[in-house]
Amino acid sequence: MIPTWLVLGTITFLMSFLINRLNASEVSWFNRLVRPRWLTFERIIPFIWIFIFTTLVASATLVWDNGSKSLPLMGLYLLLQSVTLSYTPVICKLHSLKAGVMIGLVGFILSLAIAVLVFPINNGAFLLMLPYLFWSPIGTVITWLMIPLNR
Repeated sequence: MIPTWLVLGTITFLMSFLINRLNASEVSWFNRLVRPRWLTFERIIPFIWIFIFTTLVASATLVWDNGSKSLPLMGLYLLLQSVTLSYTPVICKLHSLKAGVMIGLVGFILSLAIAVLVFPINNGAFLLMLPYLFWSPIGTVITWLMIPLNR
């Protein structure tokens, strides 16, 4: 039998690959956006998100393997991943940082709901939600602060 983490990790990887297919003009528009001067760690943000997606896969794996094979709960994890991955493509296609702020807020609310739901099922799964709950507001605030810089 295929391990749960491998199935969920593969789904995460494939979704990341399929959702983030941007053409060159969209990428160049995104790269030209002005960032706050203090944002000196932008180069490591992709690695932060890789870490966060890894913790989400681990959290979902613990919930599934704990015997709580709740398809609705797994659907929420999948929805959270979809919302999170839609951030860059939506911003680029709409040329709207406000859309990015909305996506960030929705992602935070979803992650908070998942964390509350998994807490009674598995404390480890809850703890693995904390990186998302910590980073999501930071990313959303950075996006919000970029709006006046890119009128």
